[in-house]
Amino acid sequence: MTAEKALPLGNGKAAEEARESEAPGGSGSSGGAAPARDPRDKRDKAVHERGHWNNKVEFVLSVAGEIIGLGNVWRFPYLCYKNGGGEVIGRRRGVTLHPTFCRRRVLAISDGIEHIGNLRWELALCLLAAWTICYFCIWKGTKSTGKVVYVTATFPYIMLLILLIRGVTLPGASEGIKFYLYPDLSRLSDPQVWVDAGTQIFFSYAICLGCLTALGSYNNYNNNCYRDCIMLCCLNSGTSFVAGFAIFSVLGFMAYEQGVPIAEVAESGPGLAFIAYPKAVTMMPLSPLWATLFFMMLIFLGLDSQFVCVESLVTAVVDMYPKVFRRGYRRELLILALSVISYFLGLVMLTEGGMYIFQLFDSYAASGMCLLFVAIFECICIGWVYGSNRFYDNIEDMIGYRPPSLIKWCWKIVTPGICAGIFIFFLVKYKPLKYNNVYTYPAWGYGIGWLMALSSMLCIPLWICIKVWKTQGTLPEKLQKLTTPSTDLKMRGKLGVSPRMVTVNDCDAKLKSDGTIAAITEKETHF
Repeated sequence: MTAEKALPLGNGKAAEEARESEAPGGSGSSGGAAPARDPRDKRDKAVHERGHWNNKVEFVLSVAGEIIGLGNVWRFPYLCYKNGGGEVIGRRRGVTLHPTFCRRRVLAISDGIEHIGNLRWELALCLLAAWTICYFCIWKGTKSTGKVVYVTATFPYIMLLILLIRGVTLPGASEGIKFYLYPDLSRLSDPQVWVDAGTQIFFSYAICLGCLTALGSYNNYNNNCYRDCIMLCCLNSGTSFVAGFAIFSVLGFMAYEQGVPIAEVAESGPGLAFIAYPKAVTMMPLSPLWATLFFMMLIFLGLDSQFVCVESLVTAVVDMYPKVFRRGYRRELLILALSVISYFLGLVMLTEGGMYIFQLFDSYAASGMCLLFVAIFECICIGWVYGSNRFYDNIEDMIGYRPPSLIKWCWKIVTPGICAGIFIFFLVKYKPLKYNNVYTYPAWGYGIGWLMALSSMLCIPLWICIKVWKTQGTLPEKLQKLTTPSTDLKMRGKLGVSPRMVTVNDCDAKLKSDGTIAAITEKETHF
């Protein structure tokens, strides 16, 4: 025996009431109980309140703006130079007027971190402008961020392409490119090479910072996250590689014009972007134009990374306390408070000795061993505690298929093993930081750096100890409870379809006059 039942579709009030009447115990049942609200409606309402991307392009551009940052322009090319032909650095380093003038007069950098100096008010105004722009870029969540990235994420690519074409057409560019690409295979035995490679991957891809997780959380549940990962990884690596051509082709031109080896014109870290490259630009025709385009590219790269990092922090706080910050303008006030606090914390880096403090943050707090340490625990939690097979089930539920099994073994063995090896190498072969390979920090300066590093790394073991102490039972029972995944994580996609849900392909659809679906007729078979 076969019976037909019409299931109204749509998001309107009539459709919602009709769905409620069809639910067990609803108004349409003989029991006369109160209508049962569809849990999917509650979930859709929560998603609407939280926010979501309007389309896939906004998400891709937001992630691209985060992972394509300043590290692709100054960090990756320099690391290639350092670990390829960089062994000659320091052999012939003369003192020219231009770097001295830039450091002492233009940048006003002091002799060391001991001489903090005065605050540069013009830089303070620039930082204020940056945080003001950052605030208005994210104050409405994905509604504002999704529109801003159309400019901030695409403009750097256009500028990078223009600078690349201009750079490779300069005389001497080929020598700079050869220097950039020349491999020194003997350096592979140096642990520092692997440390630099590992930290660059984490720094460039924003891994273990929460940024990618926060951006991805605004996607639809069935978004193909596996395909996005592959695509964005290729995009990031390709951009870094192309940026090296754009940078070192110009440095090769500068070495050609001065008649000196390229090792003498290359700078490390920010010096590559703010000293060496601008100096090379002054030797080019229409130098003001190229300098303007280059620094505009740097500004957009920095702004993208800045507001995405703030957005990830705001997302985490709001998701932890939704009843507090999803009311009125509390989310906007939270962003304002974070922006103001970050601005005042950043003022210390705008003093005459601020560059030395910036290098401490960059080398100890923001990248390197901290991210490696966090990555090891993340892999252990996902691969072993939560379970790689369970995580694969979640991915299959979202995208409809299981990724290659190789990725599962990377989570469980390969990635944590490599991260642990690099982390141990870093500790064994640790060399104190030197600013521009010349200035040695005082002992208390290194102490501040290690305190910043430990402030993030110690949070994991400290929180483990707190949870173990608060959990009742013997130690084995506590560990068993804390390492057992929660059972209330329900599937929402293909694997989580309830018996009442049916596919449109197995049903008859009734259409309105305009072609839209009015209802689906489900055929139920009774035995």
